[in-house]
Parts: sequence; C-alpha cells; structure tokens
Amino acid sequence: MIVVTGAVGFIASCLVKELNDNGFNELVLVDDFSRIEKTSNLINKRFSKKIDRSVFPEWLQTNNKRVNFIFHLGARTDTTEFNKEVFDTLNLNYSKDVWQLCTQFQIPLIYASSAATYGDGELGYDDNHDLVNDLKPLNPYGESKNEFDKWALSQSMLPPFWAGLKFFNVYGPNEYHKGRMASVVIHAFKQINENGKMILFRSHKEDFKDGEQLRDFVYVKDVIRICLFMMLHKIPSGLYNLGTGRARSFLDLTRATFAAMDKNPQIEFMDTPMDIRDKYQYFTQANMTKLRMAGYQKPFYSLEDGIDDYVKNYLVSHVNM
Repeated sequence: MIVVTGAVGFIASCLVKELNDNGFNELVLVDDFSRIEKTSNLINKRFSKKIDRSVFPEWLQTNNKRVNFIFHLGARTDTTEFNKEVFDTLNLNYSKDVWQLCTQFQIPLIYASSAATYGDGELGYDDNHDLVNDLKPLNPYGESKNEFDKWALSQSMLPPFWAGLKFFNVYGPNEYHKGRMASVVIHAFKQINENGKMILFRSHKEDFKDGEQLRDFVYVKDVIRICLFMMLHKIPSGLYNLGTGRARSFLDLTRATFAAMDKNPQIEFMDTPMDIRDKYQYFTQANMTKLRMAGYQKPFYSLEDGIDDYVKNYLVSHVNM
C-alpha cells in the first residue's frame, strides 16, 4: 500500500495517475477533501481509501504494517501568505509528525521541499546538505520548507529511505485550481485565449531586460517519473533538486505558449506588484548532478515540448469544459 498526501493537489494527483499507469492501485489518498474545485483532479484515478489529513497520523499508527511507502506532498504552497503560524502547522510540524511515524515504523518517505529554500540564489542552487543552514528564503513558505530540511538533516533516527525534493517551477495538468499560484504557462494560456496577448512582469533590475528573468521550468510529467524512479530504485537518501538544469526566460515560455496555440506573439509588460517585488526571484537553475549520479538518466521535456503537450492535450480541452 502506498500513501500519497496532498492527493487532490497538483503534483500529487498527477503522481496518483503515474502510479496507476504503472500498476499501483492500492493507494491511500490523504488531503483536506473539502475543496470542491480540486475534486476533478481525482477523476478516473484508482485508489483504496481517502483519509482526511487531520486523522492521518492516527490512522497510520493503526495501519502502519500495511504501508510500503509514503509520498508526503501535501503542503501550504501560497508564497504570498505571510502568516507564519499557518506554515508552522501545515508544512513544518505536520511534516515532523509524518517523518517520526515513518521512522518509528520504518516506512520509506519522499517529501516535498522547494526551490524557494534558495532565496535569491546568492549561494547558488546546489542540493548540498552543507549549505542548508546558510540559505535565506525570501518568504514564510520557503522558510517553512527550509526549516524542515534543516530539521530532517539533524535527525539521528531516520526512515529506511528518505528524499526531500526541491521542486523548481513545476507546470502541467491539474493545477487548474491554484489561482494566482498556478504556473505562468496556464496564466499565459488564459490571457492569450481571452485577450490575444500576454502581459509579463517588467524587470526592476538593470542586468535583466523585461521578460528575460530566468527560471528553471520543469514539466510535471518529469517530476512524477522521478518520484516513481526514487520509489523503485535504491539511491542514497537526502535532498534532491528537481528541475531541468536549464534556466529559460519568461519570454521563451510565452512564445512557446503562443506557438502551441498557433498564434502570433503579442506581449506587453507591467510593473511587478509591490507585495512581491522585493521577494521576486530573477534567476533559478537547478544543479541536477546529484540526481544524475544517483542513476536517473532520462531526458527532460524541453520547455517547448512540455508546453506544447500541456496546451494541446490538456488546456485546450479544459478551457472548453
């Protein structure tokens, strides 16, 4: 039996499909299932049981012998939320409870960390454990993820295998409910579909031209394949970057979206909102050496191929639902 927390969310619901496609149907899904707008993410998914996140630790105490692996992907991911108590409860303390239960019952664990732990990138984007204590995230979300990474690395009692995945800018199907926190790809698609143009944030740094801010955009299909790889192969425990290793500009992303929609690019710029301007990352690029050294050798989707697949096979049909 495999447990997936955050199961109706973006990445986790895609992982459920990947597990189903590979013959894993005895799944326990954990989440807050009260958000109706997310329920469509479980359509046509096969699983054994749904458990509310509030009672999952108690359930695991009783049913631990039936559980072979836990993917702990549930978290509060809103980077514009500044109530630290929310993140302490949902991202830090809840994750500690899950870790301790995995340690107690010797259940392998993969959990969601984040590239937000790297802050402005002053120390680079290396998944080196020696750097974790010195990282300075730019918001409470990133801080909560880094605090848990630090806590995990300080533990002497460990699950038999564990991995903290530092997700970079993930895009793809099942993010439809995320609103402002959805990927730039879906925002571009919606704007182009409705207005025929895309508005990007203007640069407020002299060394970056408008639209040439760079991010490591990774397609969710690559993310879930790596999750499955880690479950099935014996690799060293630890923190792992999960990007592509290649930074691309927002202009690249926007042009690829126009191309997938078979439209000519019409791009305008607006000032970055003040509430996020001083916390806005201008460059992210994952160092993927550790994952490659651990044995994962499949190529990643290019930005153009990932967006083409996402737009043509998911967004076009979703917008017409």
